[in-house]
Amino acid sequence: MQDAFVQRRGLMLVLSSPSGAGKTTISRELLGRDGNLALSVSATTRAPRPGEEDGVHYHFLDEGEFRRMVADGDFLEHAEVFGKLYGTPRRPVERTLDAGGDVLFDIDWQGTRQLRDTARADLVSVFVLPPSMDALAERLRQRGQDSEAVVRERMAKAADEMSHWREYDYIVVNESIPESVRRVEAILQAERLRRERQTGLPDFVGRLTDV
Repeated sequence: MQDAFVQRRGLMLVLSSPSGAGKTTISRELLGRDGNLALSVSATTRAPRPGEEDGVHYHFLDEGEFRRMVADGDFLEHAEVFGKLYGTPRRPVERTLDAGGDVLFDIDWQGTRQLRDTARADLVSVFVLPPSMDALAERLRQRGQDSEAVVRERMAKAADEMSHWREYDYIVVNESIPESVRRVEAILQAERLRRERQTGLPDFVGRLTDV
């Protein structure tokens, strides 16, 4: 997609947070409000869950195919989680960026670190923090998805995840979803206007000054 005046290259917007801090809700709101933002569809070796569609929720691959893609450099980032492989296919993302579209990633600090190594110029990273640890624990309990033991496990993991905040370009403290969405939208709009992303500027300025 092109700007009305100046062609630009798209960007990769990464949102990371400890479980329960709100990144998935913020992501959903952003996708619903911004037609130039698309969610990255990961590949995985785990089996589809009820209601999941191949190519919509995930690209479901067998382990041999996944490892061949790793060997061929076809992933921007990949990791093993609980014995299953997950990764971001490179080509669909690059096609979107080349066309001026932006791609949203809901991944952890390890995936973000890999993206920084493979595509730093296209990356905009945002870490979402809870306003307090008590608020984080309460949000995890309110979801009603996990036992108290799992909540405690997620809280223990949260401290390690939050220790990586310095690796991110921006930090958003999620006191309320509407305000956090506005802040991320402001980041997105500013990053879209970066000079180096506006690849059509030389031609545009040339036309302005061609008198």
